Amino acid sequence: MQHLRKVSPLVWLFAGIAFPFVISDPTYTTIAIFALLFAAAASAWNIFSGYTGYIALGHAAYFGIGGYALAIICQHWQIPGGYTPFYLVPLCGLLAAIASVPLGAIALRTRRHTFVVITIATFFILQLLSYNLRSLTNGSSGIDFPLILQWAPGFYNLPFYYVALLLTVLALGVSWFVRHSKFGLGLLAIRDDEDRALGLGVRTGSSKLIAFVISAFFVGMVGAVYSYFLGSVQPSFTFDALFDVAIALMVFMGGIGTLTGPILGSLVLESSQQYAALNFTQGSGGLYLIMYGSLFLVVILLLPQGIVPSAKALWARYQATHTASVLPDPSGSGGANPVARSAPGDGMGLATPREEAKA
Repeated sequence: MQHLRKVSPLVWLFAGIAFPFVISDPTYTTIAIFALLFAAAASAWNIFSGYTGYIALGHAAYFGIGGYALAIICQHWQIPGGYTPFYLVPLCGLLAAIASVPLGAIALRTRRHTFVVITIATFFILQLLSYNLRSLTNGSSGIDFPLILQWAPGFYNLPFYYVALLLTVLALGVSWFVRHSKFGLGLLAIRDDEDRALGLGVRTGSSKLIAFVISAFFVGMVGAVYSYFLGSVQPSFTFDALFDVAIALMVFMGGIGTLTGPILGSLVLESSQQYAALNFTQGSGGLYLIMYGSLFLVVILLLPQGIVPSAKALWARYQATHTASVLPDPSGSGGANPVARSAPGDGMGLATPREEAKA
């Protein structure tokens, strides 16, 4: 199992790199792009909410900031379509992270339900600003990205796929580093008991804010790539409340606070949602949404802790049962009563009642 754990990340990475060459159908590569983008966003959300225990439902604000930042930069600097906007994605993530500092500092002065409400409020404030700052965002009409004329239709998805894969790998790598660092131990201590962690010397305020900013940075980059892939930004889908609900459901489905849980939950939920939307939308009303919700409901009922924690618990239970069944009897009695075999009795190998009581 130890060797398998070391080799499996490389196997999954190789499979991700080879996927668009093995399955080149644009329909499936499009599904893969959305799944990878949501996997990166869910892993980034997990860095804050999964490790600190603060459930944030306003990360769509930073998703929208990243998308609008890239669109505005391309419009004002007259950047042509192609590879150049990809180089500006880290800048968009940085802008989202800068915006998250004051917003996070205000929200993190509260806890529990109040924190959730404040994060939702910040999202709606930024959504309203995107509608009303027409000189900057063009209002409800949105902003179009420059057309990519030099890419053939069969090649269009390939650069976006590998950028999405890179974002997912980076988000997972940062999540692993945080999880295994002293900083990550402080975040986990905050999740377990914040007041006790504060008493033990953990700088709870700055630790939470740093995790919040890191999370917003990756979500901002995801928003930029997502919007560029669609070709435009509009308040209706760039600042979308369903984005927050989606990434939270994905993390809870895979296993909140785990490394691979958000990735697994995103790949399962987003892929199934996109596939259902493409194949069951026409003539079926909201049937694909019912299928999407039913899948999540089944997982929650059968695996309430998430897929990864439940799988680990089942594997540990199997190992314990298997080990107990193959280990020899430590008494060496083969199932017989050890007291009757070892107690000094009346010379016939039997113990007296008093000796049995003492034994």
